[in-house]
Amino acid sequence: MVAACTSLLYTDANGAHYAGRTMELPMELPYQATYFPKGASFGSKADHHHTLDFTGQFGFMSLTVPDPVTKDLKVVEGLNDQGLSFSVLAYANTEGPKDMVDNTTGVLAAIDLGAWALSQFKDVAAVKAALAKQEVLVTALLPLGIMKTPFHYTLHDASGASLVIEFANGKQTVIDNPLGVMTNGPEFAWHMTNLNNYTFLNNKDQSKLELNGVSFQQPDSGIATAGLPASNTSVGRFVRGVYYSQFAEKAKTPEQAITTLAHVMNNFDRPRGITMDERFKGEIANITAPGVEGHATYTTEYTSWTALSDLAQLQFKVRSYNSLNYINFNLKALAKESRQKTVHLSKINADVSSGTQALLDIK
Repeated sequence: MVAACTSLLYTDANGAHYAGRTMELPMELPYQATYFPKGASFGSKADHHHTLDFTGQFGFMSLTVPDPVTKDLKVVEGLNDQGLSFSVLAYANTEGPKDMVDNTTGVLAAIDLGAWALSQFKDVAAVKAALAKQEVLVTALLPLGIMKTPFHYTLHDASGASLVIEFANGKQTVIDNPLGVMTNGPEFAWHMTNLNNYTFLNNKDQSKLELNGVSFQQPDSGIATAGLPASNTSVGRFVRGVYYSQFAEKAKTPEQAITTLAHVMNNFDRPRGITMDERFKGEIANITAPGVEGHATYTTEYTSWTALSDLAQLQFKVRSYNSLNYINFNLKALAKESRQKTVHLSKINADVSSGTQALLDIK
């Protein structure tokens, strides 16, 4: 078990786009809400290569986790002031290309794709073009070369374009994502092929049937969802993500759209204990995770947080496991800030709705 995440794109009645994602893990990481201003300095270190330095061309709001060794903040989710969003999703079969680059050349570590993309580019097309030239290497997540960063990455922009970046079978693949949905393994192309098994899906209930003069009728609504996968596997969530993002009613205003997206993402919200795994089997995260109440030798994946992004209005919202409410970060209001602002997500009170003010209050 590494993590089970779901990312999707929702479009309202006016053609505006909104990104939603959940983050599932068997443990709580030290997540931080971090605003990086335009002009912020970044450095990406890939193994023995020189550090690749770059300066932010755009400001962005993000959820970050400190690197266990360098303490640098790694971006796992974010939205920049041009409406470009970025998400890290678990992908256990990560296998990047071999390092054939001269050590004197600065190379981008895959774990820094978030900071690089959000700080440098305004849309998916620009990221895709830059990746055709920029060398990217998959590095270890932990010291001593343990656990190559087991992730793939998805981006959405205000035009509705989406992109998936994967490292598999020794290759880097950059793929346009016409449906805007991403979960975990297998490879993205496999998920798209699997949708051929669900051509029968439709959101219109077929509640009546007549056989040999005998009529049958559903007692209530909802039969249209009977064909959806019920499990929380990445395969099942991908199909459900496509269904809910495509068929949810098209809201007329940004406020209604965010509410609709929140309801959509509720379908991927996982309480602790719903599924359990033996603690001492699988990845490091499984061994070190806390046990389940009453089942100490088992761990459970749960939704640590859910994030919603309004790609046009530049609003970034996050809800943690211990809250029913979303904290909002307004990139337009943060744009005047010239310093990086960081606050631990757990330090923002559950009854606080304005994360913007929490950041602005930092001296």
